[in-house]
Amino acid sequence: MTLKEKVEEALSEVIDPGTKLDIMRMKLVRDLSIDEHGRVSLTFRPSSPVCPLAFKLAYDIKTAVQQTGGVKEVEVKVAGYNRADELMEVLKQAEKN
Repeated sequence: MTLKEKVEEALSEVIDPGTKLDIMRMKLVRDLSIDEHGRVSLTFRPSSPVCPLAFKLAYDIKTAVQQTGGVKEVEVKVAGYNRADELMEVLKQAEKN
């Protein structure tokens, strides 16, 4: 299994509590890329610009990817959400703690 497949499998375990569907099935993760050094980059696009679960889902996404064996670094970008900048800053701060 490739690292990308492992990451996709980990992401399919992240469930949106509102719909009970996994975020991969809902197509909330886009532009997933992984370089040869284990650096993962992806874009999280919540289901609506005012999604009340966006912060929890983004944190769960980042945690799921970080816990995947072989992953060294994770960058989560947020698109289509009216508090995207704030959410990305929270994710960066969580990384430091």
